[in-house]
Amino acid sequence: MSTFALALLILVGLTLFLCYVIVPQGTVAVVTVFGKYRRIMLPGLNFKLPFIETVYKRISIQNRSLELNFQAITIDQANVNFKAMLVYAAFDQSEEAIKNVAFKFVDESSLMQALVRTVEGSIRAFVATQRQAAVLSLRGEIVLHVKDQLDATLESWGYHLIDLQLNDIAFDEEIMRSMAKVVASNNLKAAAENEGQALLITKTKAAEAEGNAIKIAAEAEKIAAQLRGQGVALFREEVTKGLAHAVEEVTKNNLDPSLVYFSMWTEAIKHFAEQGKGNVIFLDGSNEGMSKNLEQMMAMQQLQRPLK
Repeated sequence: MSTFALALLILVGLTLFLCYVIVPQGTVAVVTVFGKYRRIMLPGLNFKLPFIETVYKRISIQNRSLELNFQAITIDQANVNFKAMLVYAAFDQSEEAIKNVAFKFVDESSLMQALVRTVEGSIRAFVATQRQAAVLSLRGEIVLHVKDQLDATLESWGYHLIDLQLNDIAFDEEIMRSMAKVVASNNLKAAAENEGQALLITKTKAAEAEGNAIKIAAEAEKIAAQLRGQGVALFREEVTKGLAHAVEEVTKNNLDPSLVYFSMWTEAIKHFAEQGKGNVIFLDGSNEGMSKNLEQMMAMQQLQRPLK
């Protein structure tokens, strides 16, 4: 085989080799002709015109992640330190989106710089309208705000924001100490209020129980007094009836009624003497005193008769 034939064979083999392009899964290839965009190649085996078409760039369509560390300032001048993770990807495999990814930025580092600064600026703008006490509870609102602000911008770059995770939100050490003191004082205040409420409930229940006990005792005393009064009244009534009957029997037998009252008088004095336990009872034992007591007892008898 001559040298020319060998060279021609090598040239044909090289040309055929350059016609084949293998695009890995998860990527697409951007093809240009003399520096001008021509088409894209999808994953798999592809063909191109050798020496004319050139693979300008291979673009990954898989998700990418980026860690961010930056600081923002709240409306009340508190520094907030953020640690975040950004997940993004090419918008889709459409020709327009792939062209934006391939040609919008000079290189990958320029894209990263623009993406990071845009996300940080959006978060800083949101935090600047909030107070430090509210920032910790606004993780979800911050993420939604960033997505709303960046969707259109990232789409024009050929990308879209998949997720933004705020892994850590921290204030300066001095602010953290002051916030801890505020939380501790609020807890002490709540504990004191709860203790006061518990003591008030205890005192109220005790007062209600004491009031109910007094009410029950008063009601019982009222009923007892009524019963005692009824007993005394019945006793007096029975005594009066007994006296009246005794006087009537004495009168029927032509005896002096004062004999009954004299007997009662002597029985009373005897009872005082037998049942007394050291208490002093003054009685008028003179004839005049006895006559006076008998007259009173007889007067009571006279008042009792019309009632029959």
